Amino acid sequence: MRYVYLTLFLIVVLGVSIFGFRGSLSTRSPLEVFPDMDHQAKYKPQAESAFFADGRADRPLPAGVVAYGRDTDMPAAGFLKADATLFEGKDSKGAWLTGFPSAVTVDPAKLLERGQDRFTIYCAPCHGALGDGNGITKQYGMGATPTFHDDAKRKLANGEIFNVITHGKGNMLSYADKLPAEDRWAVVAYVRALQRAAHANAADVPPGHKSELGIK
Repeated sequence: MRYVYLTLFLIVVLGVSIFGFRGSLSTRSPLEVFPDMDHQAKYKPQAESAFFADGRADRPLPAGVVAYGRDTDMPAAGFLKADATLFEGKDSKGAWLTGFPSAVTVDPAKLLERGQDRFTIYCAPCHGALGDGNGITKQYGMGATPTFHDDAKRKLANGEIFNVITHGKGNMLSYADKLPAEDRWAVVAYVRALQRAAHANAADVPPGHKSELGIK
């Protein structure tokens, strides 16, 4: 019989523990085993502050201030993304850009070097090191990766290629979260270099280098 009373007692205690105090008010802080920095000394938006004379935690901006920032350490203002040429791949008339933004052409050699580096990391697994669509993913069943060397891809404006990298197309997702605008243009430049290399002929070789390739 004592086991019945003990069981009943445990059920009552358990019931009170779970349901008995629900909805009751308390001035004590709840028990937090792992607070995880949930409570920090900080000001919230539009809160009061005794530190400043006007009593406001929010501070007014200095006169004439404008927002400014950079996507990367490369020389291009990126916070406002007001430059459609750099961030959208379009010219002043809204057409796809055929060239490159002046912000990324300061050092063409460095631009291509950066483009090769980013292409190898993010693009080559699917498109292949040569841009021919024969990346490592093809060996694991991913088909229909386009080549950059057909006429349709070669005729694309630079801004169109930039737009695909930015927003994705088909099975390809956006890479805007992985590549800042300047890096996307660097990849476009390297894609153009791959296309040029795949369709080059003897006339494209500078005279000073023809002897190295045995070209007269």
